[in-house]
Amino acid sequence: MKKLHFANGDTMPALGLGTWQSKPNEVYEAVLHALKIGYRHIDCAPIYKNEQEIGNALSKAFAAGWVSREEVWITSKLWNDSHLPEDVLPAMKATLADLQLEYLDLYLVHWPVAIKKGVDFPSGKEDFLSYEEAPLSSTWKEMEGLHQKGLTRHIGVSNFNTSKLKEIREGASKQPELNQVELHPYLPQNELKRYCEEQSILMTGYGPLGAAYRVANNEVDFPLLLEDKILNQIGSKHEATAAQVALAWALERNTSVVPKSVNPQRIAENLDAAKLHLDEEDMSLLNKLEGPYRYTPGPAWVGNGSPYTYADLWQEFIN
Repeated sequence: MKKLHFANGDTMPALGLGTWQSKPNEVYEAVLHALKIGYRHIDCAPIYKNEQEIGNALSKAFAAGWVSREEVWITSKLWNDSHLPEDVLPAMKATLADLQLEYLDLYLVHWPVAIKKGVDFPSGKEDFLSYEEAPLSSTWKEMEGLHQKGLTRHIGVSNFNTSKLKEIREGASKQPELNQVELHPYLPQNELKRYCEEQSILMTGYGPLGAAYRVANNEVDFPLLLEDKILNQIGSKHEATAAQVALAWALERNTSVVPKSVNPQRIAENLDAAKLHLDEEDMSLLNKLEGPYRYTPGPAWVGNGSPYTYADLWQEFIN
């Protein structure tokens, strides 16, 4: 398995299991199956509402001796309702309790958006906190404190553009080490990727297969990535699926990727993408696909009287 390297020498498996939208009655078996067949990277977040069940699965796997804690990379995230300094540590402690862990390998600020405590998703202006009320610099200082306390080995962000990364970096005593964003051949994030590489910030891609469910739910009106002709032609060439090609593309670019699934066959197929090597011609074709198409535009954070705009979130324009 390919690994990404942090400055201190720690390594993170480049392909992991995503758990967004994995139902509590399904994610337990999905995590156990993933660990059994070789996954060593699990991506979590409290807003996914399934960290307790993931914790049960991890506890069982560790107790049974299938894997040790040290062999598994666990990422979680600080939700938007815990950006105030006094809320950061309690949020981390709640996640550690749910996951039944003493520490995380990576903890991320989930969005550069703050909402009031106890709110999952805002329904009106009163649910938001502005940057003045909850500055990112104050939230980041508390993230640094979590690292100093040994509660997480690494800290980073998610859904941050270069502007917000610069805002954090200016006053940071510890720089963000990773940025998790939507990343796939229809949204290659080239400008953001260049900046992250220049600043030694690793990248993880979520929604690496194009989030077809958002098209089905009429959240966005974009073509389906996995139906792309070029993607499927390359898959046929390598006797691989279109999904495996999309994941291999991400790995070839030295980014991490966390496809989500609770289907045992799909979980295995996704892991096998790590064995697929795309040649220069394949990568050239994939790097010329249409787009950018952002399947997760985040309308919840810019509507309902929000003080935030899409410019606070995204690097590229939104179609």
